[in-house]
Amino acid sequence: MKIKFLFVFLLIPLAGFSQERGAGIRLGEPFSLTYKDFLDDYLSFEVMLGAGSPNGKDYYQRSFENNPPSSNAFYLNHSASRGISLNGRMALHEDITDMFEITQGYLLGYVGAGAQLRTTYIDYSYFLSPNLPGNPVLSEKRTNIDFGPEAFAGAEYYFDETPISVFAEIGFFLELIDRVNFKGQGGIGVRYLF
Repeated sequence: MKIKFLFVFLLIPLAGFSQERGAGIRLGEPFSLTYKDFLDDYLSFEVMLGAGSPNGKDYYQRSFENNPPSSNAFYLNHSASRGISLNGRMALHEDITDMFEITQGYLLGYVGAGAQLRTTYIDYSYFLSPNLPGNPVLSEKRTNIDFGPEAFAGAEYYFDETPISVFAEIGFFLELIDRVNFKGQGGIGVRYLF
């Protein structure tokens, strides 16, 4: 453990050559805290930690029906709540300030890809067949874990006099584990630059 801590501590000064390191908040899908740093003038990495919204109702109903708690269990309903969303991303940037004739600050357009891990907490209600009067409604709690690649594009504006940037982006997440599913994403946000 001490060796790992020492290794990370020694790598911190290497991040000093970066351009505009920033931390902030992203409102959208997923809602996240974000940390972004540049490896060079055109390449950045970003880490986001937050919460993503649950998938649609049919997604979780099919999940229950594909893996029921017993062979005679019948889905009744469910409730789903946000879990953790963790993203690791890389992006290529291009200065598009002149394209929009911006005279103060600068605007970077970017495209990128990354990986995303998400969890959702589901509380299922079901009954055992046949559903006779007095047959109890049973419940089961599950955690759904989704993992897969994401792609995105956006723009980020850097103010001249203030150490703040604002950004907007759109993209998609392709869930590959535990089932193939496609989800649109997007967000706006602000970062404090340091």
